[in-house]
Amino acid sequence: MTKHAAIIGGGIAGPVAAMALQRAGFTPTIHEAYDRTAEGVGAFLTLAPNGVSALAALGVDAGEVGFPTPKMHLYLGEDRFLKEMAMQGEHGRAITLNRVDLYVLLRDEAQRRGIEVRYGQRLVGAEGGAGSVRARFQDGSTTTADLLIGADGLRSTVRRVIDPGAPEARYVPLLNTGGYARGVDLGTEVGVVKMVFGRRAFLGAVTAPDGTVWWFANVPQKRELSREELAAVSPEQWRGRLVELFAEDGDLARGLIEGSPELMAPWSTYDFPTVPVWHRDRMLIIGDAAHATSPAAGQGASMALEDAVELGRCLRDLPVDRAFAAYEAARRGRVERVVKQGKRNGDAKGIGAVGRVLLPLVFRFMPDPDLRWLYDRQAVWDEPVRA
Repeated sequence: MTKHAAIIGGGIAGPVAAMALQRAGFTPTIHEAYDRTAEGVGAFLTLAPNGVSALAALGVDAGEVGFPTPKMHLYLGEDRFLKEMAMQGEHGRAITLNRVDLYVLLRDEAQRRGIEVRYGQRLVGAEGGAGSVRARFQDGSTTTADLLIGADGLRSTVRRVIDPGAPEARYVPLLNTGGYARGVDLGTEVGVVKMVFGRRAFLGAVTAPDGTVWWFANVPQKRELSREELAAVSPEQWRGRLVELFAEDGDLARGLIEGSPELMAPWSTYDFPTVPVWHRDRMLIIGDAAHATSPAAGQGASMALEDAVELGRCLRDLPVDRAFAAYEAARRGRVERVVKQGKRNGDAKGIGAVGRVLLPLVFRFMPDPDLRWLYDRQAVWDEPVRA
């Protein structure tokens, strides 16, 4: 008998979860809230080696749409070199790619495998019973499935359905922005990420194979700004503010800011230290819906990809209730550790005047961080799951 899985969310976690569940014997359908595909949405991101491994376990090659970024160089200001850090693990290296290209890659691959994507279906409620879940959508339609997976992000509706008392996301006091610049020399090789601790903000940049410099900035912002306040900042105002923030850090930041035809509109940073309830009544949340992390961790997408593979394995080998419990046992400790790591990394970006004095000493005498626990995790599909 065919088992049907309803997957809420068509971003990154949703299509990969659909592919994993299909491989586990389910017939998945992706329900996407927006009435369009994701072309033109989002900035760029880096898939860590563990995320690349998770995609490879499902037969997807992220290298088709990205380029390797195997290491980063840390600087204090534009010119004071602090440290080189590897962004590779035992089973591969990091890949940087445009978020939209990853969306399209995953969507097209899911559809090539015969997975249906229904657009314009915003979930408004769901009820789970002993053997099925009935989901209701804003357009008046409904669907009944053997299970429902919430891959619907930071403001997940599925999370609230599972637990009406679920915590709200925690504001991390950073704004994010970025752009794509030409005619700027980072002084590093293609694919080497340059990270700059500025006096008032943090900058990261990497030269792509075509010579374009992809860059981002993290700007400390103590008070959480509403969406309306962020939208009220014009592109010209935002460009001027960024130039001012990096004015004491040399010419590089100014060159990137002024050399970018368009700047990404600023957005706030959030995470979830913990979400107590992940599953109930044949419904479960994955990815950012369960454990959003600051982008400073460099692991948001990679954790979602790991989730998808682990969930597929658990549902392949165990009945639904036991599979959900086994999945949570396998994932919760790791993802909450990553959230903590991301919070620490983000806090370090607003180092202040005293921190700027101490930072060179810290990097000089600090041993290289052991990131094997993070990067060396290899997603393995064929290994059996035990409850």
